Amino acid sequence: VQLVESGGGLVQPGGSLRLSCAASGFTFSSYWMNWVRQAPGKGLEWVSTITSGIGSTYYADSVKGRFTISTDNAKNTLYLQMNSLKPEDTAIYYCTKFGSAGGMDYWGKGTLVTVSS
Repeated sequence: VQLVESGGGLVQPGGSLRLSCAASGFTFSSYWMNWVRQAPGKGLEWVSTITSGIGSTYYADSVKGRFTISTDNAKNTLYLQMNSLKPEDTAIYYCTKFGSAGGMDYWGKGTLVTVSS
């Protein structure tokens, strides 16, 4: 299993970014996928989940209405569209996979998002 994030960078407050996560080594369309972030000096924070099948989505209150999670199963890719970014969104963003037995069993190496003027 491999998860490779991309799309991070420096953006001004109020700006937008789209993160991507290229997945390989498993049947991507069969698993729930997630985004988790870690701000500098802080712990891990769950951001969003998308289910397999009908693709139900769930968001942390801190990002609800601003971020959108999605997948392209033909490309085995997970996305996170981030709008109206705030300085407190500054973090390393990780793509993770839910395992068959529950829990996040695989993580990418992360991509850094910095929101600053």
